[in-house]
Amino acid sequence: MTVDSKSPLDTRTLNTLKKISAEYCENEGGSHGPDHSERVYMMSLTMGSRLDARLDVLTAASLLHDIGRRFESESRGEICHARKGAEMAVDILKDLRFSEQDISKITHCIRSHRYRGRDKPESLEAKILFDADKLDSIGAIGIGRAFLFAGQIGSKLHDAEIDHTQTLSYTVEDTAYREFQVKMSRVRDQMLTDLGRVLAERRHRFMEVFFDELNREMYGSDINGTNHS
Repeated sequence: MTVDSKSPLDTRTLNTLKKISAEYCENEGGSHGPDHSERVYMMSLTMGSRLDARLDVLTAASLLHDIGRRFESESRGEICHARKGAEMAVDILKDLRFSEQDISKITHCIRSHRYRGRDKPESLEAKILFDADKLDSIGAIGIGRAFLFAGQIGSKLHDAEIDHTQTLSYTVEDTAYREFQVKMSRVRDQMLTDLGRVLAERRHRFMEVFFDELNREMYGSDINGTNHS
């Protein structure tokens, strides 16, 4: 799939949104830095083009979807970054001359991209953003982000032998493999669009192959069946 190079927004508005997105996300580390929002933006436009969604709404929502993450991190999860980001986006979008109707559509996408409780994605654009964000957490990109996060918190490379249901996030036990066991392996069942489900299934299969190989290499079992001369 390819993304149309023509932006659904004028250049000034698009560049402003990208700058705001980067400014809010640049201190969130490699796994949630500006490149994450950029990938979600590109995937949202790709999916939106295929599904006849409103690309202007998707552009603004995808670039602003994580601007509230710092507040969630600082509050240790007490503040929901999706709801906070939706609140913050209102004034940003007003300054950029978005209509009240479009602001409502965009903030719904942002608020529901995490999908907790009552904040269920209802519009096509909200479902696409939800899927695009979740797709960035699995597959080769998801694996890379999981290892980046594990490095940020000082976790070790691998811990296949422990019960991951008894471990905690943001601890030295929060390895990439734990992330796969408790979160990434479930993402494919959360997709809201048919296109998202197809992409998630492919990425899920890749993760299974990768972590199976990681287990073999960690314990030396990959030597079985090899010839040594």
